[in-house]
Amino acid sequence: MIRRSILFSPGDRPEMMRKAPESDADVVVFDLEDAVAPARKADARVAVHEVVADEAFDPDCEVCVRVNPAGVTADDDLRVVLDGLEPDALDSVMLPKAERAADVETLAALLEEHDYPVPVLALVETAAGVLSAAEIAAAEATDALVFGAEDLAADVGATRTESGTEVLYAREHTVLAASAADVDAIDTVYTDFEDTDGLQTETAFAKELGYDGKLAIHPAQVDPINRAFTPSRERIEWARRVLDARDEAAADDRGVFRVDDEMVDAPLIAQAERILEFAGAAGEI
Repeated sequence: MIRRSILFSPGDRPEMMRKAPESDADVVVFDLEDAVAPARKADARVAVHEVVADEAFDPDCEVCVRVNPAGVTADDDLRVVLDGLEPDALDSVMLPKAERAADVETLAALLEEHDYPVPVLALVETAAGVLSAAEIAAAEATDALVFGAEDLAADVGATRTESGTEVLYAREHTVLAASAADVDAIDTVYTDFEDTDGLQTETAFAKELGYDGKLAIHPAQVDPINRAFTPSRERIEWARRVLDARDEAAADDRGVFRVDDEMVDAPLIAQAERILEFAGAAGEI
């Protein structure tokens, strides 16, 4: 499974939810939390259920629902959304404001009660969540750790800046926690959906930090995000040369070898394997 682009769609807008997979996002998230006003929550639950339960709705992408924070409201969300749902209609659930492993475990238990044990994408977007990112990522049900810069800035009273230095530590901490637990790391939204250049710069930086994908709030953001997280032909060919040279070196019992005037050892081999894994998942090879 690949999660380069994760597109939110408001849970009370069925026409937008049905069109969301046409964006070519790897994951579409039907949002019952921030995108829905309190007075519209009940209607949104019904709308999400009707879309995912519709046999005609059969997208190629991963289908996820962002519920409200763990507890009674999340249970209300699941009771309506999962009612009579076929096992493969929903692929995952996103948990906002995860602050400890117990939050993920609570949601996982609710999913078990509804006989729908799908993976959890855990959003760390508060100070407590970031500080507990490692234990949240290590929870059995967690399949991805998602960083939320906007809510984090509000939580700690930080001012969001173009450089993003106010959330840089938390952003790096989150990707480290995800990597340590071997789950996906998904970067925060870029809020100006009309600024394609800014999105490209932001996404390239997220990739440099080690993120596997990025949240999107508008379909126009999906293609730039997908392109940024898809290895280029040059990187794919480099990875192939590295792995071919590795196999030749192994025959001679050599652990270090040269490719393109560069000395290659275990870390670069792992990087090459990851490039080809991503390229394969993205359909590039």
